[in-house]
Amino acid sequence: MKTNQMLLTYKVKHDRDLSTELEKARKVAEYAIEHRSRSSADVKHIGLKSVIANQILRKYGSDRKARAVTNVVLIVPGQSIRYHSQSRIISVSCLKMNLDARFLPPFEKVNQIELNEEYAFVTVTINEPPLREVDHWIGVDRNTTGHVAVMGNPETGKVWKLGKQCHHVHNKYKNIRRKLQKQGCYKEVKELKNRENRIVRDINHKISKKIVDIAVQNACGIKMEQLDGIRNNRKQTSSFRYSLHSWSFYQLQRMIEYKAKLLGVPIAYVAPQFTSQMCSRCGLLGVRNGKGFTCPHCGHVDHADANASFNIALRPSIEEGVGRLYADRDACKGRIDTPQEATS
Repeated sequence: MKTNQMLLTYKVKHDRDLSTELEKARKVAEYAIEHRSRSSADVKHIGLKSVIANQILRKYGSDRKARAVTNVVLIVPGQSIRYHSQSRIISVSCLKMNLDARFLPPFEKVNQIELNEEYAFVTVTINEPPLREVDHWIGVDRNTTGHVAVMGNPETGKVWKLGKQCHHVHNKYKNIRRKLQKQGCYKEVKELKNRENRIVRDINHKISKKIVDIAVQNACGIKMEQLDGIRNNRKQTSSFRYSLHSWSFYQLQRMIEYKAKLLGVPIAYVAPQFTSQMCSRCGLLGVRNGKGFTCPHCGHVDHADANASFNIALRPSIEEGVGRLYADRDACKGRIDTPQEATS
């Protein structure tokens, strides 16, 4: 039986001063953009190792849209990397560097390493465990306001509310950026946006880990709404539109997917229509008012997001979504804009 594999990228702190190599890499990238060269012989005079120079030339020389070099990194392909399984040390021969891989999960091979001034981003191939057989599902309702994710287990009635601070983070940084923009401090605006992205990414990592851990503890699969094209809906208030576009639905979804893959937790998707308006007890349409839900038919009263999470868990899966993740479906359809790896 063929084992499915996935690519994961891990961030490892290194202790080497790579300023000289990174400066050479920047010059190689600038040469590639100016001359559209893809031969390491053309940049031999710069002095960067040819195995690294080839990767940078391939990246920047084939990108016709590239006009300037911003954050160049050292790209080391797998053939220049050796993994010592006994000591769990990764050796990068062309840079005479060793990286500690003891905290990484077991993997088949190292595909590539990218290095900047402080970190090495190690991309490895990992064998996926077989999917667990589950009888029940936990529903995850994702939101732009209030809690980022609300989980509900209809078997036990248990509800978990996660990520309430994310909405406050967005509002805080939005107001600060607005003041800086009025003052013309555009560099500070960009730095602030990057800081916000790092904070939100960390929150999403913690939320996704919690969701998958809960699914494992309850021996359940995870169901989510299929939210393709939600940003194209024109019927939105300005405040909701800002929350929708500033919060990364796909980032959290991708994190949940690959963490679930690592533990064999099945993921499925359901149609999103009326999940927050349908009563999870009687199945008829009720009344939602803010975060409150009331059913006039059976008298059920609940938190609107909790009610939605129960509906998501109980709703039949979209057949295309069963057993196949978004990234896998995109690859089958020939899309090239889908990230091929998940950073942890």
